[in-house]
Amino acid sequence: MLHRIFKMTSVLTLSFVVMGLFVAPKSADAQVTAFKQAVAEAAARDIDIAAFYQAYGYKSVWTGRSSRERSRRRALIKTLANASSHGLPAGRYDSAGLQAKMKAARGPRERGTVEVEISRVFLQYARDLQTGALIPSRVNSAIVRKVPYRDRTSYLVNLVKSSPSEFFKALAPKTMEYDALLKEKLRLERLLGKGGWGTTVPAKSLKPGQSGASVVVLRDRLMLMGFMKRSSIQTYDDDMKLAVQKFQAAHGLSTDGIAGPATMPEVNKSVQMRLRSVIVAMERERWFNRERGGRHILVNIPDFTVKIVDNNEVTFKTRSVVGAIGTDRSTVEFSDLMEYMVINPSWYVPRSIATLEFLPALQIDSSSIPQIEITNEEGLVVDSANVNFSLFNADNFPFTMRQPPSKGNALGLVKFIFPNPYNIYLHDTPAKNLFSLEVRAFSHGCVRLADPFDFAYALLAKEVGNPKEFFQEQLATGEEQQVYLETSVPIHIIYRTAFTTAEGHTQYRRDIYGRDAQVWKALAKAGVALRAVQG
Repeated sequence: MLHRIFKMTSVLTLSFVVMGLFVAPKSADAQVTAFKQAVAEAAARDIDIAAFYQAYGYKSVWTGRSSRERSRRRALIKTLANASSHGLPAGRYDSAGLQAKMKAARGPRERGTVEVEISRVFLQYARDLQTGALIPSRVNSAIVRKVPYRDRTSYLVNLVKSSPSEFFKALAPKTMEYDALLKEKLRLERLLGKGGWGTTVPAKSLKPGQSGASVVVLRDRLMLMGFMKRSSIQTYDDDMKLAVQKFQAAHGLSTDGIAGPATMPEVNKSVQMRLRSVIVAMERERWFNRERGGRHILVNIPDFTVKIVDNNEVTFKTRSVVGAIGTDRSTVEFSDLMEYMVINPSWYVPRSIATLEFLPALQIDSSSIPQIEITNEEGLVVDSANVNFSLFNADNFPFTMRQPPSKGNALGLVKFIFPNPYNIYLHDTPAKNLFSLEVRAFSHGCVRLADPFDFAYALLAKEVGNPKEFFQEQLATGEEQQVYLETSVPIHIIYRTAFTTAEGHTQYRRDIYGRDAQVWKALAKAGVALRAVQG
């Protein structure tokens, strides 16, 4: 009898093993214990995962047989398979490999190990989609964006409380900009699947009245880009001029209607190049996934603009000048709070400018900067004619410099302060001629405004009855006046070479500092790839 029972048990054991359902002749309690122990051991390598499973009693989130866990598994696999649509490195999550591990797990210990691996991948994806796949400062030290990282354990805690499909749907940034960029990405991917915008224009410059093969290529390219209706015209006529002007407006170029040396390189940029810009902009939008303020100031460096935004509507806009290209004077990206303005400001010359720019000039001619007040270590103003500047260098220069308030002051007649360690602020300038240029990168890092008075009026409009009259009264004193805002206004200095507008075409700008190229290189290294979509 005992022999027959043993024989039957052996047969059942074999059949269970073949079906992949039998692990060992253990009790249910023993299997649960083995699973929990495996989870605890695997989770120990990640403090956040370990904390979650400890609080959760080492129960399964993914690998159990309940309908909720099956639903989570399906939702996760579907989401990971779609990672590339968000411009994320799909290989980082290895959806196929994860599924293989799930299928291969047989015993409770293997299932416990896979349980933790699924959570690890889930947390990586959730954070990447919500706040970016890269760490900005590691790409470029001038990108000092403070990424609003969420507590990693909160992802798991909220997942087990939520509908899986709704949870995953809510992860991406909930901004109109991110949604619009996502649509633009898909549009460009479909264009890429159809061959892009065709042949590049084989001419450095074309203008109205011209005809020939190059004009036909330009016409076809403008049609494929959506700036011109279908046409068979072979001459650069008024319709083509209007199309070129629309293209120029969408790319931050002078809208003269001439496809000249500045416009033609932008016309000839490929779909791939524009797609890279959009994917980088999506990553930047993830870094910026934070509350921006009902009223805030937005400075877009490569767009050379400063805007005031009230409840998602641009209520003020002006042109700007930003930090010079190819130097250590490039404008830093960060967010802060604008606290006050200084009317009739003095310019306290930074030591780097004093020693590297003004000192060499003084060594040649001690009267070369009469507009600058020079003060010694005792705080006394000195006559530059009585100083032998050849005795000094950048290390031992003992003077400070100040330019008193005046119309010719380097800061103009007003500056706007948001205290920060980079010594960056917004200000007026006497060099008004620079605002007529397309590429306006000339400052030492600060942002100059084309319409600083109007900007001041717009800021004060929420605080005083007649902002223009109030401002002009302070200005008329000729003395330095600090005017604090009753409510500080968030200011965000961003860098977007691709951004959207409510008017239509996605806007593209030149990568003046090469930062977007660096971001793309880092994304590509992480595994992000361009894709062409058919249909």
